[in-house]
Amino acid sequence: VWLPVQLPVPVPVPVPVPVAIRHLPKLGTRGCKLSPSELEGTANVDFVIFPPRWMVAENTFRPPYYHRNIMSEFMGLIEGMYDAKEHGFVPGGMSLHNCMTPHGPEAEVFEKASNAELSPQRYENTLAFMFESRYAIAPTEFALNSDIRQRDYLACWKGLKKYYDGEK
Repeated sequence: VWLPVQLPVPVPVPVPVPVAIRHLPKLGTRGCKLSPSELEGTANVDFVIFPPRWMVAENTFRPPYYHRNIMSEFMGLIEGMYDAKEHGFVPGGMSLHNCMTPHGPEAEVFEKASNAELSPQRYENTLAFMFESRYAIAPTEFALNSDIRQRDYLACWKGLKKYYDGEK
């Protein structure tokens, strides 16, 4: 059984990538496919950043919804706060959700977003990144046994209320 981990340690990304990220226009989520695969809908590696941006869609749930991915997802927070994880995901922190691992916003973020007025909102002072890959990503023994590993990661969903009863 795979359990996602979050490791609040410096992000091991080559220097040119963060430098390039800083110089992108602040218009919204930016992505580029780094290595396409022969399988439609997957890639060897995709990379995306989440810089300061406007959230303006009407009648939508704004944080990332609960989902599973066909690709593995490695995410890191460089600065600020990430909209789906307001408490446990700190700058320098990383999370890993391998293929088909369910994940989504913290319970408190879900409640707040579900009851928020859906007017245009500016996400400021934030910079996150994500690598996705069709391959499983294996943390090192050092990462798994680190004293700074967030061992209560799954607690962010504690208290999540069930709204769907199968009848609606």
